Amino acid sequence: MTPLDVPAGPDVPPRSRRHATRTALVAGVAVLGLLAGALVATPAQAQAQAQAQAEHAEHRDPAHHDVLFVGAHPDDEFQSLSTFGQWNERRGWSVGVATITRGEGGGNAVGQEEGARLGLLREGEEREAVAHATIRNVFYLDKPDFWYTLSAPLTQRIWDGPPQHADTLERLVRLIRATTPHTIVTMDPRPFDQHGAHQLAGRLAVEAFRLAADRTAFPDQITRERYRPWQADRLLAQNWRFSGPTGPACASAREHDPASGLPLEGVWEGVLSRRTGTTWAQRERDAARVYRSQGFGSLPAKITTPRERLGCDWFSVLAEDGRPVRAEVREQAPLRPLYQEFHDWTRKVGMPWLANDAQPSYPANPSTEVPRAGTRPRVDGVGGQDEYPGEPVTLTHWQGERCASDQDCSARARLSRDGDDLFVFVEVADDRRGAVLPAEDCKRHWRTDSVEVAIDPRGRADDTSTTFKAAFLPVTAEGGPCAARDADQHQGPAGQTAPGLEFASAPLAGSPAGYTIEARIPLGALPAGVDPERFAVNILVYDSDTDDRTGKTRLAWSPFGSAQADPYVWGVARLVDYTPPPGQPTEPIPPVIPTEAARSSDSPASLAQSRRTGVPLAVGPRIRH
Repeated sequence: MTPLDVPAGPDVPPRSRRHATRTALVAGVAVLGLLAGALVATPAQAQAQAQAQAEHAEHRDPAHHDVLFVGAHPDDEFQSLSTFGQWNERRGWSVGVATITRGEGGGNAVGQEEGARLGLLREGEEREAVAHATIRNVFYLDKPDFWYTLSAPLTQRIWDGPPQHADTLERLVRLIRATTPHTIVTMDPRPFDQHGAHQLAGRLAVEAFRLAADRTAFPDQITRERYRPWQADRLLAQNWRFSGPTGPACASAREHDPASGLPLEGVWEGVLSRRTGTTWAQRERDAARVYRSQGFGSLPAKITTPRERLGCDWFSVLAEDGRPVRAEVREQAPLRPLYQEFHDWTRKVGMPWLANDAQPSYPANPSTEVPRAGTRPRVDGVGGQDEYPGEPVTLTHWQGERCASDQDCSARARLSRDGDDLFVFVEVADDRRGAVLPAEDCKRHWRTDSVEVAIDPRGRADDTSTTFKAAFLPVTAEGGPCAARDADQHQGPAGQTAPGLEFASAPLAGSPAGYTIEARIPLGALPAGVDPERFAVNILVYDSDTDDRTGKTRLAWSPFGSAQADPYVWGVARLVDYTPPPGQPTEPIPPVIPTEAARSSDSPASLAQSRRTGVPLAVGPRIRH
């Protein structure tokens, strides 16, 4: 059995302090014992004094934190920094952060660093940002970050690798036993429209919350490393989807999450910081702007919302007094595979209500037909009617600001086929050009004006690791366009990852910054042989209108949820009169996923923290002599 399948034994006492009440009672009895002077202590007094000394020792332990936040990347905590800062300033609670990766797979709005170099850059940003909330320690687990996916199972395969050893969970359990928090805060584990790494961070925190108290879970931590079992009191999950009431009353409102039914806790951002005299909303904004590599430096410097209209940070209360908070369970059926897997996980951990309404009501997928071209298209950025005889598809608003007019931003696309080649022609109207990136930045297409074509050759993918996604910049610092694959079966420059791909760009007549993208995509270069009746496609346009490498508006043919990352959303593009060559694979080629990760051993800040707290680098095993 895996550690999660082993029930906690009845002989394992919880180690949590029941923070305020128990500490006060123990301290009070200890003081009475001291006042008794030379009197012989009763057994009860002696026990209370021993407990008080243990409490005090825990507070002296440099590894101890009252609160532990568990996230996947640097910046995952930033929307909770107002809360963490208030807890520290007003309650005296120390807060530590566990960050599973260093965000090596994310973008970079400030330079060309990638992989481990980007991870160390982002570590520096995170440590600077959380210091605004008086957080000193960030514990990195050194797991690899890769591209944006909606799949927690795919993320777990990358973090733990085959065979499926629960290494990340083991490290989190060790960290809880080392830091002995009374409250654990994590991310929402629900799957829809959310990064798979965020989901998995939440799942692992849920599991570690219970397993840390179970001496049969990862027993070497108890017998060899000499950690004690530890049961935290509370488990909270960030709830970014809940808006709720605003103003100071939001902190005392008795709200419940509409999906799970769990109670919500709100912490008002309008509270004034004793240190700066500004609101904690402003201090949180100051911290967020430190994440310059992620484009957060472009956020307005000042919070302009009137203080009385500021809202709360919201958290779903998953557990109290060391036990899950229960809610009504509502079953959904039928479930698509990604949601069925999440449903099964919630039953495994004893929190089935977390799966309530987890699968959204997907709209009907759009559809079109891909006709055979009358004349084989020339890939020159000019789409003739005979080259693309089918009806165009119109892209509509998906994310960000809405287009002020068709001249501001609008797009349509046409598809055709000739032989075993798919041809795509996209016209984009734009009134202002975004930042011009170097060709080596092509995979960061979402930071400026670009087009993305996503293809699921068999129409049955559960995540993008079995799909083909190509991004195109119409112009680069070198002058011409570029193409790259990103967040799919094989990431990298098109010349290395998409053999046979041809592409071109041209200015769009009558549009100040408009452009066209034309591409030939060999069907044989896709991750699997195509199913002509279920061939799935989405076409997306990113519009920037800024020079600071941040996006403004996103359009898509099928604009629902995470339209670029959720193949369940993509439209059906039936290949008319097409018979694939014999012998093509019906199962996708295994994905090639980058796994380069920054190491704590290469971080001076992490090395110094390990010496200071005694928690080993990457929260690995500790050696007790």
